[in-house]
Amino acid sequence: MTRERLSPLDSSFLHAEDAVSHMHIGSVGIFEGPPPPFEQALAMVRGKLALVPRYRQVARFVPFDLGRPVWVDDPHFALDYHVRNTALPAPGDDGQLRALVGRIMGQQLDRTKPLWEIWNVEGLAGGRWAMVAKTHHALVDGVSGTELLAVIMDLSPEATILDPDEWAPHPAPGRVELMAEAVGDLLRSPYEQVRAVRAATRVPRLALRQALDVAHGVSSMAGIVRPTRVSSLNGPLGPHRRYDWAATTVDDVKRVRKALGGTFNDVVLSAITRGFRDLLLSRGESVDRVVRTLVPVSVRVRADTGLAVGDGTYANKVSAMFAELPVAIEDAEERLHAITSQMEGLKESKEALAGEALTSLSGFAPPMLLALGMRLATRVAQRNVNTVTTNVPGPQFPLYVLGRRMLEAYPYVPLAGQVRIGVAIFSYDGRVTFGVTGDRDTTADLEVLCRGIEVGMDELLARCR
Repeated sequence: MTRERLSPLDSSFLHAEDAVSHMHIGSVGIFEGPPPPFEQALAMVRGKLALVPRYRQVARFVPFDLGRPVWVDDPHFALDYHVRNTALPAPGDDGQLRALVGRIMGQQLDRTKPLWEIWNVEGLAGGRWAMVAKTHHALVDGVSGTELLAVIMDLSPEATILDPDEWAPHPAPGRVELMAEAVGDLLRSPYEQVRAVRAATRVPRLALRQALDVAHGVSSMAGIVRPTRVSSLNGPLGPHRRYDWAATTVDDVKRVRKALGGTFNDVVLSAITRGFRDLLLSRGESVDRVVRTLVPVSVRVRADTGLAVGDGTYANKVSAMFAELPVAIEDAEERLHAITSQMEGLKESKEALAGEALTSLSGFAPPMLLALGMRLATRVAQRNVNTVTTNVPGPQFPLYVLGRRMLEAYPYVPLAGQVRIGVAIFSYDGRVTFGVTGDRDTTADLEVLCRGIEVGMDELLARCR
């Protein structure tokens, strides 16, 4: 049989992972009560597994890194290992839930099993319950990850529990078989490269324009090699995580955008800038600097969602831009205009296109060199990037699980390298939420950043009035 091999980018997420850098993304959904019986939740997920075949597969490494890892069926798949039930002690407040999320996300996913978990959390105040979802980045990126979660959610209160399929795993390949397939792919790859070049030359004008755009983007990305000022935002990570959140509304962000200018993303980045300003000041550090952030962006075309229900096609198609949050600017409106001007320049520079092109080129490198490079990259002392801010748009209508409406949804972004804080933004049903991940050993003050984000939005709204 033909096994699907991980892309270079997806492989890199596995190679980047170590004892302290856990490369899973996640979300926290808070639902109206009462919580569903656990057996009913199991039945609901079991009936949807046929729509997401990857959830019953594991990533198998090729001996000697002769090829990128491949997805194979897990012959020991057990649903109740991946779907779990837990409960908070009284009073079951949001602070206790955030602490639980930090503990769950601080645990590395078991590489010998499919790379996902869902935790149903009972005991929240007000009769609510929560669903904590955890999925490895190699399995799916943030954009299509949202769609994968939607597979087990309904668009109406009428719960749908499908009959489970009659699934039987394909036999697991042995070491020799994996090596033989990898060698075969290596022998075939020169042909595939020549074929791709010939296809590009059919439209030389388009190919030339793309090449120029990539060259321009690479040139603009060269600025990230300049280290930023030393601060507590960067340093060695521990294995455990803290988690906190902030929130505003879609209408408030749109109100600011309409009155003061900029994009939706510019407004939320401005609020985040205020949060980092407050955090640095509270730590007694100078704000006469910038906070450089990696901003992942999706490079999918609109029709390419990354998930084709029925054939189970998934792929990370994500690139990045690098923005500098102007924490030195005290005035909220001036801060927003500075970000808007900068982001317009980054879009003109084609930085995201260059990042995507460089990632694609890594597919031409021998897999063992790719593996070595990613392992080294996560260990090199770095101050080139201070944080990560990723914005994933969600549905602006309510979703349901087993007839229970999801009231709020908060995203989770992993930490890696020497970046101690990451911020994920998610919009759902009129709400915009900021999920903030911190290294447990060095970010006991994560709440300062979260409250600063909300104050930053309040300042911008005050200017609108």
